[in-house]
Amino acid sequence: MDSFAFIIHPIDPKRDVSRKFPLLGRVLNERQIDFFSTFFPPIYISEIEGVTSEATGKVIRGWFVACPYTPRRMRELPVSTVYRKIIQTGRMAESLGAQILGLGAFTSVVGDAGVTIANSLDIPVTTGDSFTVSMAVQSICDAAALMDIHIEDATVAVVGASGTIGRVCSQLFAGRAARTLLIARDENKLAVLRDQLSVGSRSELITSTKMDRLKDAQLILTVTSAIHDILRPENLQPGSVICDVARPRDVSAMVAAVRDDILVIDGGMVDVPGPVNFHFNFGFPEGKAYACMAETMALALEGRFEDYTVGRKIEMSRVNEITAIAERHGFRLSGFRSFEREVTDAQIEMIRRNARKNQRRV
Repeated sequence: MDSFAFIIHPIDPKRDVSRKFPLLGRVLNERQIDFFSTFFPPIYISEIEGVTSEATGKVIRGWFVACPYTPRRMRELPVSTVYRKIIQTGRMAESLGAQILGLGAFTSVVGDAGVTIANSLDIPVTTGDSFTVSMAVQSICDAAALMDIHIEDATVAVVGASGTIGRVCSQLFAGRAARTLLIARDENKLAVLRDQLSVGSRSELITSTKMDRLKDAQLILTVTSAIHDILRPENLQPGSVICDVARPRDVSAMVAAVRDDILVIDGGMVDVPGPVNFHFNFGFPEGKAYACMAETMALALEGRFEDYTVGRKIEMSRVNEITAIAERHGFRLSGFRSFEREVTDAQIEMIRRNARKNQRRV
């Protein structure tokens, strides 16, 4: 039976450690978890059963394995130290029999975005970013339609536009939106990206390093590698849609708490084909996974055991190919979630009403 493994790690330290080690999560504070994570070995989490292709009936098995470092710890430690721990976790996946390894959350962005990890392991590696791009863009387009926003007339902002995922998302929006607002910290990288996108773009391309420019955007896709939230309620216009792809989250919980006229959705929750059982609660309903996880599974179902999405440059051809592969095997964009809760039709209608009311006041 073909197989895969996927590396996870604690994003919200107390919550995520509690999911596997309830006592430690209850006793230790975040800084203690950060400190002790340095000394923890890789951790076996669970076996994944029941992933089944709709097209072929093929069944695969998999495993969750955990790199113990938190995002803050990955930022604090030397890159070589972080590589070493991720590679150790990859070796655990190899020993379990995995034929391909997916890198989750910060393990996919540290250093050279998977290249060194792939070169150090005997099994191929993918970050899952190609399918993440596809599902993130589809998510925000579907949400825009529900909020009566027409992308062809809208300003779409990409926060983290010069990053690996942000660059490709910006390319996709530049071909559709009236205006594409590119936001990142480095003005020089933004200028290079704007020049690259200007060839054949239908969008007016605008660059900024200032988050207050988000007031101009109806649609916002945010995908930075910040370790704390960066989108605040005061920077957003009524009726806007935010798709948060980043883990840790870019959107402050205050946005959901004080802005009932904005739709915030998590990026790319995917239905997994077959009677899948993850044997571990990572915060999603049964049978659903992140798009990056889905890419790893889809490649295993396809028998494509190769380094697929690694490095800082994602090819559009890869995005299109993995989308076709995943759809053929039965992976589908699932319903909307926000801060790990389902977004209902009634909530969307309430947000629409509040947005219309507050837009009249502006």
